[in-house]
Amino acid sequence: MKNPKVFISYSWSSPQHEQWVINLATELRHSGVDVILDKWDLKEGHDAIAFMEKMVTEPEIKKVIIISDRVYAQKADSRKGGVGTETQIISKEIYDKVEQDKFVVVIAEKDESGNPYLPTYYKSRIYIDLSEPDSYIENFEKLLRWIYDKPLYKKPKIGKTPSFLSESEQIPLEITISFGRAINAIKDGKSYSAGALNDYFEIFVQNLEKFRIKHYEGEFDEAVIKNIEVFLPYRNEAIQIFSTISRYDTKGELIESIHRFFESLIAYMFSPESRATGETQDFDNFRFIIHELFLYAIAILVKLERFQQASILLSQRYYVDGYSPYGHNAMVPFQVFRQEMQSLYNRNRRLGLSRYSLRADLLKERCQGSGIDFRYLMQADFVLFIRADLYAEDLYNRRWWPETLFYLGNFPGPFEIFARAQSTRYFEKIKCLFDIQSPDNLKQLLEKYQQGEKELPRWGPHTFKPALLLNIEKLATKL
Repeated sequence: MKNPKVFISYSWSSPQHEQWVINLATELRHSGVDVILDKWDLKEGHDAIAFMEKMVTEPEIKKVIIISDRVYAQKADSRKGGVGTETQIISKEIYDKVEQDKFVVVIAEKDESGNPYLPTYYKSRIYIDLSEPDSYIENFEKLLRWIYDKPLYKKPKIGKTPSFLSESEQIPLEITISFGRAINAIKDGKSYSAGALNDYFEIFVQNLEKFRIKHYEGEFDEAVIKNIEVFLPYRNEAIQIFSTISRYDTKGELIESIHRFFESLIAYMFSPESRATGETQDFDNFRFIIHELFLYAIAILVKLERFQQASILLSQRYYVDGYSPYGHNAMVPFQVFRQEMQSLYNRNRRLGLSRYSLRADLLKERCQGSGIDFRYLMQADFVLFIRADLYAEDLYNRRWWPETLFYLGNFPGPFEIFARAQSTRYFEKIKCLFDIQSPDNLKQLLEKYQQGEKELPRWGPHTFKPALLLNIEKLATKL
């Protein structure tokens, strides 16, 4: 890489300031920058004005650093002395070439109120502050990155427009106003926050009907994939609602609203007719959407350590109005939110994809842009799996298939909450998730896996080690 040439413009304000500039120029040269400075490069007999003009307009000089202190700003504004001459040249360059980035102001001094001294013509532009010793190193790096055109943050390559933004494919949900009102009410702790949240959930559930697949061309599985992609922005709104509740509802007063919200979604996954005809895949888009929403709700609550609230969603059953997948039992456990999706099995076979779990693939792909790291989804999935297996002997407590754990791979150790639960105090906090009293309850479950009484989920040759993920040997062993 060729050493960049940089000219430094400054005022001879005082001997101390001049030395400050020389020190900066020296540091830059030690960093590979070919600094042009009057004290080094303007010799006796040279025309000072011609020198300044050449430094500002010379194509080889890729960058010009303007060192601004009180004296420089005053001379620049009054057009006095050499600084005034440079200012006339520089300001013309700046105003004639608005988009170019040849110039940057480096702040060397601030006024008594902490405001930087800046030439008037530069006040609307971004500067680099080297006046504070505490931030000097960090901002010196910014200066170097500017000189070398190596910004810390690079703009990523632009991708394709998401299909859900296509006007022809968009299914509007009339929830924008209720969403904003609920978010603001929860954050501000308003007395009507529960009412605003319930309004949002009610409108959300009602408008979900617009996503029912009634007419489609081609294969049904393609219609399902397209449908859940169109739903993505509304999923993201729900995630924001869950996150806001988890962060701001410290008393846990709104968890019942979340419980009733999921309760009201169950009907979308079933119908009396599906039981007779066997056409359960007609509801596969809803089965994916609702399962994903529930997984995110648990993931967020656990991530933010709202364990008591999460335990309510796991322990409190859900009322089914109408057809129940559990026969005549109208109150069903959380396992209802994970139902098989025949359309994905058909898609895997039809396209010859040879994937162990298309559902896991979709959950991972869609995690991008959700604001929640995928490892928190896996942690939530594992919590749901263990909780279900602890009580699976109950006729109505079926197993929870942890889709995302297919992506565990060579997971290096326990999930975060179980690593922290080495502490007895932390274990006491998380045990409500499983409705247990001690690690012995988990050890009894692990024994059943070892003895073959319970079979671990498998995806071809892939499975996982629950003892490792639970950190079982170290649970509650420290204060």
